[in-house]
Formats: sequence, C-alpha cells, structure tokens
Amino acid sequence: MTPKTPRESRTIMTDMVLPSETNPLNNLFGGELLARMDRAASIAARRHSRRITVTASVNHVAFNQSVPVGSVVTVEAAVSRAFRTSMEVYIDVWMEDRFTGARSKANDAIYTFVAVDDAGKPTEVPQLAPETDLEKERFAAALRRKQLSLVLAGKMKPHDATELKALFLADESPK
Repeated sequence: MTPKTPRESRTIMTDMVLPSETNPLNNLFGGELLARMDRAASIAARRHSRRITVTASVNHVAFNQSVPVGSVVTVEAAVSRAFRTSMEVYIDVWMEDRFTGARSKANDAIYTFVAVDDAGKPTEVPQLAPETDLEKERFAAALRRKQLSLVLAGKMKPHDATELKALFLADESPK
C-alpha cells in the first residue's frame, strides 16, 4: 500500500453551538463536543484507510476552554499515525468568538480507530508519511502513546517500550 499524508485525511467540520446543546451555564455540553470530535475523526480515519472504521479508544481529551452558546466551533481532525490496522487521529477544536470573530484553540483530543472489512474483521491500512514539523512531532509522539497504552494494559513489557525508554534515558545522559 502506498503511504498517505495527514493532509489526505484532514477533515474540517464547522457548526454553531445552539441553546439545546448547552448546559445550565450556556456552554456546549462535553458529550456533544465528544460526538462532534468522534464524527470528524471517523471521517479522517475513513479517508486514510478507505475502509469502515470503528472507534477503538478515546486516548486523550482536554476541555481547556468553555464554548458558549452562539459560538462557531470548528473541529479539525487528521490521522497522526497509522499502525497495522489502527490509526491515531489528532483533533483540534477551534472556537470563534461570537462578538469579535477572534479564533482560539478551545480543546484537543486523540482518538484511535481500527479499519475493518465488511465482516467486521480488522484490516491493514496504509502507513502515514508526515510532511510538516507538527505532523512529524505528532507522528513520533503517537508511537510513545501507543507503547504506554500497551504497557498499562499489560500487553507490552516496559523493557520492550523502546520509544518510552528513550525519553527517560535521554534525561540521564551526561551533560
């Protein structure tokens, strides 16, 4: 399979926060934002794999800034790394101030998707070829996150997590 770039999977969804989607403080419900991020990430994973994709895990979510009613919210998702059958998708959430139009990063998240065939069995996906510095940074970090997840789940021995060990050994090098 020919490797693909994150640009090929990039998905941008823009919508307005409506009153029915907010909590008593008139801010977007966290669950509503999670659903929006899941949809955008699913599209990005499908664009990369050209297969049906299923959410395997929500690895990280940061609700850094409340998103008030009336705000314009843009969810941007792109595959940050592809493994054998799974893909990590990095999601950035941007908010546009309803009065000034200023755009700020409100939240981010990392989801993992698995590509499946018509019978629901995992199937291989193309590798990822990052191009920009940010894409390369996210690509490298994805392997560390995967190794940490496997270690915590008991599916990988800590001494086999070479990328994680390299982080700690780099701090111990002579100065």
